[in-house]
Amino acid sequence: MQRQLLIQLLTDYQPNHKPEILFKEQTLNFINKYKNCFERTLTIGHITASAWILNQDHSQALLLHHKKLDNWFQLGGHCDGDHDVLRVAIKEAQEESGIIDISPVHTNIFDIDIHKIPANKTEPEHDHYDIRFLLHVTSNANFVQNHESKELRWITKHLDSLPTHNPSVLRMFHKWLNF
Repeated sequence: MQRQLLIQLLTDYQPNHKPEILFKEQTLNFINKYKNCFERTLTIGHITASAWILNQDHSQALLLHHKKLDNWFQLGGHCDGDHDVLRVAIKEAQEESGIIDISPVHTNIFDIDIHKIPANKTEPEHDHYDIRFLLHVTSNANFVQNHESKELRWITKHLDSLPTHNPSVLRMFHKWLNF
């Protein structure tokens, strides 16, 4: 996807949640203002891509306990110059889960979020403009934990299986329930 296709995806996306309406506007403004918005070298923030990953029958979703941020999130990561955010979401999901057979449920945006990443030894505090897709595993492969996570876990559609109260993860969880 070229930059213009991401702008079109965002334009077509009609969020129902107040925070996402604002995130959509801010993300479009960010993309239009910064030509290098897909690069980590833009230290104020950058576009990232994530995935709400479902198992084959869509009865479970895969979450990752992020090692550096010490919290539960969907799988995803940096675009590193790649403008095709769907491709990045799939690649990151494959790398972080060890499952190769992952594909989109559909190619529309599933969720948008903007969140602060705290400063660390190599980067100042910055924003992630996160574009999220609904993906699913197309085989019965088991996940393999990598160095970026403390744990990977399949959760069910019961709220008590969700290991976090992070508002953006909760928002995706509720979207999944209504999917």
